[in-house]
Amino acid sequence: MDVFIRFCLRGRDPQAPETRQQCGALSGGIGIGLNLLLFLGKLLAGIATASIAIMADAFNNLSDAASSVVTLVGFRLSGQEADGEHPFGHGRMEYLAGLVVAMLILLVGVELVQSSVQKILRPEPVVFSTLSAVILAVSVAVKLWMFWFNRGLSRLIDSAALAATAADSLSDAAGTGILLLGLLAGRFFALPLDGWLGLAVALFILRTGWEAARDTVDPLLGRPMDRELAADIDRIVLGHDNILGIHDLVYHDYGPGRAMMSLHAEVPADGDFLELHDVIDHIERELKARHHVETCIHMDPVVRDGRTEALREQVADIARGVDPVLTIHDFRITAGPIHTNLLFDVVVPYGFRLSDSQLRSALAGGIKGLSDRYFPVIQVDHSYVEEQKA
Repeated sequence: MDVFIRFCLRGRDPQAPETRQQCGALSGGIGIGLNLLLFLGKLLAGIATASIAIMADAFNNLSDAASSVVTLVGFRLSGQEADGEHPFGHGRMEYLAGLVVAMLILLVGVELVQSSVQKILRPEPVVFSTLSAVILAVSVAVKLWMFWFNRGLSRLIDSAALAATAADSLSDAAGTGILLLGLLAGRFFALPLDGWLGLAVALFILRTGWEAARDTVDPLLGRPMDRELAADIDRIVLGHDNILGIHDLVYHDYGPGRAMMSLHAEVPADGDFLELHDVIDHIERELKARHHVETCIHMDPVVRDGRTEALREQVADIARGVDPVLTIHDFRITAGPIHTNLLFDVVVPYGFRLSDSQLRSALAGGIKGLSDRYFPVIQVDHSYVEEQKA
């Protein structure tokens, strides 16, 4: 399968907009053709067997053909260049296409639930047909191939829309397989399973549609930054001289290959401004070349003398004592005649067990334990990076 996909792409950059359009066109064209053939075959099989489940599965394939049209159009629109009304491009049209596909999957599932319940309440005999069984078996094989093909494309270009299409194909294969088993059960055991099998298929389709919708809605609403991407950005930025730390990393996704990012880079307060600015410019160009991300970096000058470093480490230990996930940054000291201000930011994940005020109180209590002269000024930052999954 990978060989076939790569042959179709002929060595093009997977993240290039034109490559994504080609993948969308390839998936959409194949999907339209194969799903229309499956629709016609299952329609004939459903008429021959008088099976409501097979008829419903036929119209499911017809909706899949419509979904392929949506995928095709979505990728075409997402590849349009930025304009005056959409300065960040049209990349999110790919996510919208995936969402429409998910909605069509859910619609088919609801319709199939209704027809299956009616079949359960008023069962009718299903006529066995060898031709119908062969059509269903071929349909399972075709849908499995479409699943592997679309999954391969989605992984190659990291596409939520194609991932939704692959999930739909897998659910279709499972659903048609269940219908085939039901047809055989009715033939050899005379069991009235048609309505119940249709209901099982409907529930499976609804679950697939819900998962596909969730996966396409997340990037539209704004999801946390991928941990691996954040770690690589840390490595790149901190790999340069005079960069002491990095924080407040924010990533804005405007569609595949269209992203913007901002971050704060800590630099020596006594460093040469022009030299540091040149380093920052170089990092921005490097991040764009490696990850195709437009980056804006804010320089935070920090003092790294012995006293500041010692106090910073003590406060970091206090934060880790409250919870090991906590980190601090932008630590600085302003000394006065009566007290010394310790100013810093603390980074917490969303859903942290303490409220912001409770966290400030816990940290302030620990800092007061170091000296009554210390007055903490604490800013609570919430992380935009994806949390580590257990």
